[in-house]
Amino acid sequence: MWCDRLVRGLDIHEFDVYAFSTGQAQEDAGWVELPPQVARVRTAPLWTAEEDGVVHGRRARRRFTEHYGDLAAALCTAAEPGTAAEPRTAEADRFANALHGLAELARDEGGLVAALRSERAVRALERACRAPGARRTARDARVPDLLAVADHLERALRPLSLDWYEEDGLGAVDLCHAASGGVAALPGLLAHHFFGVPLLVTEYGVRLRTHYLTRPDASPAVRSLLAAFHGLLTAETYRAASFLVPGNAHARRWQERCGADRAKLRTIHPGMDATPFAHVGEDAGGDRDKPEQRDPRTLVWIGRVEPAKDLVSLLHAFAEVRAAEPGTRLRIVGRPSGPEGEAYLGHCRALAAQLFPDEADGPHAVGQNPVSFEQLGGPGAESTADVHAGGTVTVLSSVVEGFPAGLIEAMFCGRATVSTDVGAVVEVIGGTGLVVPPRNPRALAEACVSLLRDPERRARLGAAARARALELFSVEQNVVAFHSLYLETVARTPVRRPVLGGAGDPLPFAAPAEAHVPGHWTEPTPRAVPTWAAETPEPLMEPVAEPVTETVR
Repeated sequence: MWCDRLVRGLDIHEFDVYAFSTGQAQEDAGWVELPPQVARVRTAPLWTAEEDGVVHGRRARRRFTEHYGDLAAALCTAAEPGTAAEPRTAEADRFANALHGLAELARDEGGLVAALRSERAVRALERACRAPGARRTARDARVPDLLAVADHLERALRPLSLDWYEEDGLGAVDLCHAASGGVAALPGLLAHHFFGVPLLVTEYGVRLRTHYLTRPDASPAVRSLLAAFHGLLTAETYRAASFLVPGNAHARRWQERCGADRAKLRTIHPGMDATPFAHVGEDAGGDRDKPEQRDPRTLVWIGRVEPAKDLVSLLHAFAEVRAAEPGTRLRIVGRPSGPEGEAYLGHCRALAAQLFPDEADGPHAVGQNPVSFEQLGGPGAESTADVHAGGTVTVLSSVVEGFPAGLIEAMFCGRATVSTDVGAVVEVIGGTGLVVPPRNPRALAEACVSLLRDPERRARLGAAARARALELFSVEQNVVAFHSLYLETVARTPVRRPVLGGAGDPLPFAAPAEAHVPGHWTEPTPRAVPTWAAETPEPLMEPVAEPVTETVR
């Protein structure tokens, strides 16, 4: 969503969108309605690839074997990614040359899908693992390990076979902005290699870190080879990028650890739309100026239900809160994340029933559990703003967290927060909420009780949180920051123009200077408008010649 908000906010630029899909469900979900500044959209699936029917000749097969063998050799001999202070290694150069060689071969021959799936690729990988100088984990790779690594490389290198790298494609743009690192940045990396297009990479969650946290069941050989691939790809992307844009200090530290040059780093927090939360945030002064219209004893947790959110610790903490403040309620609002989330939600429901048996005023009354499990769209939870409006304190109990968007929504609503010290939480909160260690139910409970008993402190922290969120995390600040970075990037890049002198080249100074100033300076030329464009006609203006930079002596 941050990409969509950025494109809509920068309506002074023209955008071409190149998008990958990660599954059939994502493609079946439909298309986003795009603003008029998006001139072209091209998509490609990363989750599948049809046979391209390309048959390589002897010379092409030799080129593929050479480049793929060099890439595999770099994986088998590369050390784990270190700090930014380490010099560029021979393995990094070998990997970059092999990657670009494969891209050039794919461009010349029409694709590499069949070659990457061939037995030739597996045998090249096996030779690299058995060669002198290979790491021990690589030498221990068996046939199933080699097949698993070759399959992963084939999927990761699918962007090389796309037909995006032409003069009228990515070669015609002024700047490539990759919305994440890793494989998604490959098109921008190749546009930089083929055409010298400057590359800008934004990472709100570092892809290399994500890779380290996945594949726990793979063999040591597979983990080692894939870690080397993603580490070398990340290092090459960081080297080629003009600027790296982490979304927070947590991501920035990871980028530095993975080899990013500090001179290229520009932290820009993700922009979030504050409009849906305005009516709740503007009424947040009720804590201070008038009696509360909402329940002053309600704690709110909202997010995806999964083990990383540590709802078990939250429930144990709420048991202590309930003992200190008997009338307190806890609303847990969120959907489970996959089958693992479903199982975790069931465990949390059982724990809540065990910790808080239904309470009733008498033997013939119906009790009610003080913990409610809800989903967005239900009564009183039509939106996240409605959820925050129904409570006074928002709680985050995670043990793993990237950029806590849910906390920012609570800050937009002017709510006091209690959070665990994980990810970018401290950077986001900045002293406007209480922060406790993770997996510490007692500290979490004490912080919640202290806010429940002090309405003036809640109001003061909530007002400060709203002011901080509007200043640092709004769409407006995000758009302004990226606009400035776009201009700085382009200003540092040499103008890419063909050499003048050909028959079809534009003449220098053929168009007057005022022709480049936006506005209706000439009479519009009538032209036919197709019926499908009648609803949203384009401005009727004569096209002007593209400005030409020339050195005059």
